[in-house]
Amino acid sequence: MVATQSSREGWSSRSAFILAAVGSAVGLGNLWRFPAEAGTNGGGAFVIFYILCVVLIGLPSLLSEVLIGRHGQGSASESVVRVARDSGASEKWVVIGDIGMLVAFLILSFYSVLGGWVLNYIGVFAGDLVTSPFLGGAFQSWSDSEIEGLLPALLEDPVKLVALHAVFMAITIFFVARGVTKGIEFVATFMMPAFFLLFLAITIYGAFTGAFAETLDFLFTFEPEKLTGSVMLAGLGQAFFSLSLGSAIMITYGAYADRTTNLASTSAIIAGADTSVALIAGLCIFPIVFAAGFDVAAGPTLMFQTLPAAFSAIPVGSLVGLLFFVMVFFAALTSSVALLEAPVVWGVDRFGWQRQSTAIGIGLAIFILGTLAALSFNVLADWHPLGGMSLFANQGFFDVLDTFTAKVLLPVAALLTAIFTGWKIDKRLVRAESGLPDGLHKVWMFLIAYVCPVALAGIFIVGIVS
Repeated sequence: MVATQSSREGWSSRSAFILAAVGSAVGLGNLWRFPAEAGTNGGGAFVIFYILCVVLIGLPSLLSEVLIGRHGQGSASESVVRVARDSGASEKWVVIGDIGMLVAFLILSFYSVLGGWVLNYIGVFAGDLVTSPFLGGAFQSWSDSEIEGLLPALLEDPVKLVALHAVFMAITIFFVARGVTKGIEFVATFMMPAFFLLFLAITIYGAFTGAFAETLDFLFTFEPEKLTGSVMLAGLGQAFFSLSLGSAIMITYGAYADRTTNLASTSAIIAGADTSVALIAGLCIFPIVFAAGFDVAAGPTLMFQTLPAAFSAIPVGSLVGLLFFVMVFFAALTSSVALLEAPVVWGVDRFGWQRQSTAIGIGLAIFILGTLAALSFNVLADWHPLGGMSLFANQGFFDVLDTFTAKVLLPVAALLTAIFTGWKIDKRLVRAESGLPDGLHKVWMFLIAYVCPVALAGIFIVGIVS
């Protein structure tokens, strides 16, 4: 069963679409993953190559996905089928939407666990602010070992991890169940402006109190010798991860766009905003870390272990830490809502299920899978779900989900989308939907037909080999 265009909810305005799409892209991929990748991959070389990848590969792929969604006017799978049918192509290309929906389902299962971590740190900083308000840095009565032990203590507590994961998933389910206008759009139009205000305030604070000049040098000084193959692949992978490509989100959100929305300019705004947030995240986090004398190459623990310790060494660190993690929560929630929306609208369109019951049912399934990911840090630490011969045999279930989605499913879905758009969709349909002038349209078609497939195939092959 496919929802008709007349009965389908849509965005109330172009600005609502932009805010929702930016909200889906701006999340932990920008605030947690980008600084970690930039720190471990040498700074400037990674950052500059990442920007290049967004322009030449990420943006063309983004336009392809929203184009498919608006023409198809359905879930990711239904939209692909409709575009294939109208182009005289095989309906077996539906696999693009099906893989994307699976990607969103799997990513949200461990993403929600990270969302629970964010809730934990909001509570930690709020509690410290209440007990020792404005006494210089944060954690005035804490020892260094207690501060550094915040994350290990959380990971060793299975009950707390699962409870926080449950709270974050419940909030996500609540807003998705309310629908496009009352739920998804409400979250985006309220939380994204609040996010940007907090984001800019903390960045300005870091510029005046932290090592801002050192950060600028680290992030934007290009050192050719650091641009290795692994750094280039990390930059390309980050471009796709942060833009939510290959996960059915942008196809789903594109289906809610009306015919008056120029998809080319809207896609450029979305990609520009997402990339700007990633760069500003570096300008927000690294000055504080540099000023406190901590290692910027801490990797995934940068936000949850290094940064809280850095807050303890700066003025009014409790307040800054609280505002920082509230900001991260806003970004994480807008992304989690988008991740849940993709499989929910798939269930509504394909099976005719009611939105509320579908959001609850799929949300509970994601919660159960995410619980296994949460427990992989403690109770199930020695459990390897794919067996001794698996590519991921030495990783816990959380890492299995992360690696499998980022290195296998995401590049496969994005690769198929590029081939489908560049070679299978009717050229007149693409021309009518793209919103690009003739010259730029030809450039975009070259990028999506030739450059994107080669780059994405490289991510997939190297990811599997490594």
